[in-house]
Amino acid sequence: MNITMSLSLEVLSILVFGSIIFVWGIRYNNIKDEFKHFQLPNWLRDLVGILKLSFAIMLFSKDLQIVQIGASGIALLMVAALVTHLRLKSEPARMLPSFALLCACVAIVYMSNQLLIPPA
Repeated sequence: MNITMSLSLEVLSILVFGSIIFVWGIRYNNIKDEFKHFQLPNWLRDLVGILKLSFAIMLFSKDLQIVQIGASGIALLMVAALVTHLRLKSEPARMLPSFALLCACVAIVYMSNQLLIPPA
């Protein structure tokens, strides 16, 4: 079970990292447009980007507690994104990526926690 969970954790971490790199790297112009659309300041966009990339890098640490910090940080940012979408009454399809990333990060925290707990 630990091997399967460890592999699942690794695959999910790669997917979360890849999605963040894709959105904040390749599709950065969309991020700029979205922050403008929501009338959010440039400094906030830059701070969110720095935090997301930093947290995403933490997902590859050998220390599972660092992995949990990274996943928890991304999850918190996704909660903030969902709240922003809800406040501004975005259509559900625009909320789906934030929700999916939130779910993936919660799963990463759960799996890394299970791997930290010694078997009974």
